[in-house]
Amino acid sequence: MSRIAAVHGVLAPYRHEQRAITDMTARTCLSDGADRALLDRLHAAARVRSRHTVLPLREYAALGDFGAVNDVFVTAAGDLGAQAVEGALDAAGISPRAVDLLVFTSVTGIAAPSVDARLVGRLGLRQDVKRLPVFGLGCVAGAAGVGRLHDYLRGWPEHVAVLLSVELCSLTFQRDDASPANLVASALFGDGAAAVVACGTARRPLPPGPTVVATRSRLYPDTERVMGWDVSATGFRVVLDSTVPDVVRRHLADDVDDFLSDHDLKRHDITTWVCHPGGPRVLEAVAETLALPDGALDVTWRSLAEVGNLSSASVLHVLRDTLREQPPPAGTPGLMLALGPGFCSELVLLRW
Repeated sequence: MSRIAAVHGVLAPYRHEQRAITDMTARTCLSDGADRALLDRLHAAARVRSRHTVLPLREYAALGDFGAVNDVFVTAAGDLGAQAVEGALDAAGISPRAVDLLVFTSVTGIAAPSVDARLVGRLGLRQDVKRLPVFGLGCVAGAAGVGRLHDYLRGWPEHVAVLLSVELCSLTFQRDDASPANLVASALFGDGAAAVVACGTARRPLPPGPTVVATRSRLYPDTERVMGWDVSATGFRVVLDSTVPDVVRRHLADDVDDFLSDHDLKRHDITTWVCHPGGPRVLEAVAETLALPDGALDVTWRSLAEVGNLSSASVLHVLRDTLREQPPPAGTPGLMLALGPGFCSELVLLRW
């Protein structure tokens, strides 16, 4: 097993009420005189009150091509990523020199050298630190990243591993695109980062925190066009199909039940659900298909309302908030879950 020693989340510097983002979307996506009733309905239905962006709203209309947008990503991802990792290591009481593996994930920009490579010297990590940049997992990558740290630490139980997620979703916003997918994305996604510090159970002293017991990945066939990107000259153009909740209802309950049964558990044994805030319809589908008790996803709903969907960083923010605000009973099982492009799911069994 492995131990989560700390989780630290950060948000992009500019905070906006949802209405301000709705108005900006209307100005940049809708033609003059166009009826904005659909846009207003989609933004109101998202149940998001506020979000953070890496740039002031007035600057998005002036962004140039994909190269210019990606330059902003590289700089800002380094800044937010450094804050997240430094905060997590400080909370865990672990020196940067003790880190043996750094996993970096994002689906909102690209860099070579990768962002993790650019952070090694800046953070004071060792030159022989193992690095693993990951692109393409999208919203599922927060939970999947914790799973891959766990896999590594099972083989190196004396090591320290760090997961860093940086998602600057606002930089993928497509101007002059009034498609339903783009309008839905403009209603949901925000900018932020999170870092997780995990230790193998042979490390001494072993810090306090929840234990990762096991993980399970599931890829659903013939769902490649349910969620993802089309890469164009203007950057990442969102693919977001309305059938996402249907896929959840079709598969998730059986996947969770099979996973838990391997550990002699049932759904009612789980004391805390750490769920990615994919959006209202997805969260309703999760709660319905798993028959969750009232209030089981309150932390997730609150995260969605306060900061929107931060892609892979969101479930890590929910995990941080769970540990900080609603610590579960010691020794009880919890389940982290997220969904993302593929279409796929990732389950992480925790023991608090």
